[in-house]
Amino acid sequence: MDSYVNGVSTTPLLGETIGNCLDRIARDHGGAAALVVRGQGVRLSWQELADRVGDVAAGLLSLGLVSGDRVGIWSPNNAEWVITQLATAKAGLILVTINPAYRLSELDYALNKAGCRALVTATSFKSSDYIAMLCELMPELAEHGEMAGPGRLQTKSVPSLEHVIQIGPKTVTRAIPFEAVAGHATEASRRRLAELADILQFDDPINIQFTSGTTGAPKGATLTHHNILNNGFFVGEAMALTPADRVCIPVPLYHCFGMVMGVLGCLTHASTMVFPGEGFDPLATLETVSEERCTALYGVPTMFIAQMEHKRFAEFDLQSLRTGIMAGTVCPIEVMRRAMSSMNLTGITIAYGMTETSPVSFQTSLDDTVERRVATVGQVHPHLEVKIIDAEGRIVPRGTAGELCTRGYSVMQGYWADAQRTAQSIDAAGWMRTGDLATLDADGYCAITGRIKDLVIRGGENVYPREVEDFLYRHPAIADVQVFGVPDARFGEEIAAWVRLREGETLDAAAIRDFCRGQIAHYKIPRYIRFVETFPMTVTGKIQKFLMREAMERELAGLGE
Repeated sequence: MDSYVNGVSTTPLLGETIGNCLDRIARDHGGAAALVVRGQGVRLSWQELADRVGDVAAGLLSLGLVSGDRVGIWSPNNAEWVITQLATAKAGLILVTINPAYRLSELDYALNKAGCRALVTATSFKSSDYIAMLCELMPELAEHGEMAGPGRLQTKSVPSLEHVIQIGPKTVTRAIPFEAVAGHATEASRRRLAELADILQFDDPINIQFTSGTTGAPKGATLTHHNILNNGFFVGEAMALTPADRVCIPVPLYHCFGMVMGVLGCLTHASTMVFPGEGFDPLATLETVSEERCTALYGVPTMFIAQMEHKRFAEFDLQSLRTGIMAGTVCPIEVMRRAMSSMNLTGITIAYGMTETSPVSFQTSLDDTVERRVATVGQVHPHLEVKIIDAEGRIVPRGTAGELCTRGYSVMQGYWADAQRTAQSIDAAGWMRTGDLATLDADGYCAITGRIKDLVIRGGENVYPREVEDFLYRHPAIADVQVFGVPDARFGEEIAAWVRLREGETLDAAAIRDFCRGQIAHYKIPRYIRFVETFPMTVTGKIQKFLMREAMERELAGLGE
């Protein structure tokens, strides 16, 4: 049997834009809770949210923006982010989501690559002073004097940018306060917004998400209403979301996990979105779940680990939880089991995908056995096709590892203004190459075995880091572990492991190697073991193994190895 599956479903795809979906949900569930942002004290019903979205959308149009223009957003999680996401979609504007951790050169690249005409920005977040960075990039932002129009900028560094919209109190001369945008709306802009409801098409691009590559400049995955609205819908279907559900979303909105699986998953099911704060904090998340009686919880494995290991974890009543998603990176088996038992997440699902596929391609279901849910990423999503191929592009037999490729409604239009890299990723038949190694079993369940680039070849033997990590998680003293390869003169590559211990535990490298002997093949036992407090990772919680590898290479070079 070949490694090919397709998601047969009697549930049709949604054939509407995000704006029209919001109008429909507000019409049918107007008085129900839509948005809770705990840190801001915001509580909006679906009708209230739709009204605010409409006001902001009309305000953006009144600034001279037209459908197809790009609007950047550079901010942590807040109510304004959600409103901007929905307002830009309603106005046919393409939202460019900018990583809150970006610094000056990255921001410069993203704004210019996408040709943003407007930017919605926070004032600051953690160590990032957004306004100060913007003024450094565009000194014109702080200039006094007359402008060409309301908030209209003319900058040398980002020629396309005309409007900077500041969330919170205005602190720079030529910014427009976010709260003032709706006030710019005119009768003409509201009429135009109403007309757009019938003009915009669901295949129109609506979002550019910059993927964090390990080499080269970030690529802007261009996604449509149809891509992300349907993906959010089917993610919610897998968890059986209803208007009675309250979904705790501590993951960042700038990424698909927050804005698609979170916002659009809730929108399409009229479920309540609950945001604990601007960024992930384990205590705030636990407090939010308990106080808001959340029924679902999202996160990457490191987030669940942080909550379960918090010293006050036992104080919180988590009995309202029933489901959720653990995704974003490989989900360790032991972490999944602990979350199911200690957080009442008996119906938690694992989801797998990538930004370029909107993002989810596989997800476990509520009906899957515990064994399926801890050992695989589930079965293919409805209306999608997946095949697994070898290095020559041929489909491999079931059970054989190869590169996972996806085709269907979820595949992006391409990388923004980058035809060459688009052609390298999407072939003539429409298959998106993921770069992930995977297997399919006889029942169509998928297991991700690692990234092609993370595969370690030691003395001719293929070593999949995920396999070694899963084994080491069994050690009672180990809280988290990351395995990767480093260059070696004799074997080509050697195995390295960074280990984070549970609080109060002690362990040395020799004890870990003893734990491995006789249990896994000798060539899989890590030669280099380092104990760390944290791992380098992106804002979304994706582990950056390439930074670990570089650090180990520098260390070993210093030791003469």
